[in-house]
Amino acid sequence: MKIAFEKYNGLVPAIVQDHATGDVLMLGFMNAEALAETQRTGQAVFFSRSRNRLWRKGESSGHFLKVLELRVDCDSDTLLLRVQHIGPGVCHEGYRSCFFRRLEDDGTATLTEDRAFDPSKIYDASSQS
Repeated sequence: MKIAFEKYNGLVPAIVQDHATGDVLMLGFMNAEALAETQRTGQAVFFSRSRNRLWRKGESSGHFLKVLELRVDCDSDTLLLRVQHIGPGVCHEGYRSCFFRRLEDDGTATLTEDRAFDPSKIYDASSQS
């Protein structure tokens, strides 16, 4: 199957979902090389737009994403990675999911979960994986 990387300048969104619970954990981007490496290794590999390079989720934190299933949407321009996350959380801010805030009608945000780990003990200022 051909993934439509050309639609978004060589990248496609990659939604990461917990295989066991169905919770959405994060959103990343993949290019063809990141997808191939993910398929080869069984671990989630993304293209970091800020670093302009491939990065394996967990390369600095040890919180890897084991890919159990890859899906593609009807337009072939978005991927869904159903994963088992290894470690207490996925978010570089210390939460299980990057979607740890609920946006309220008044524009404020409410925390929906407690921190799963202390990010200052894992990340230095230059890394966020």
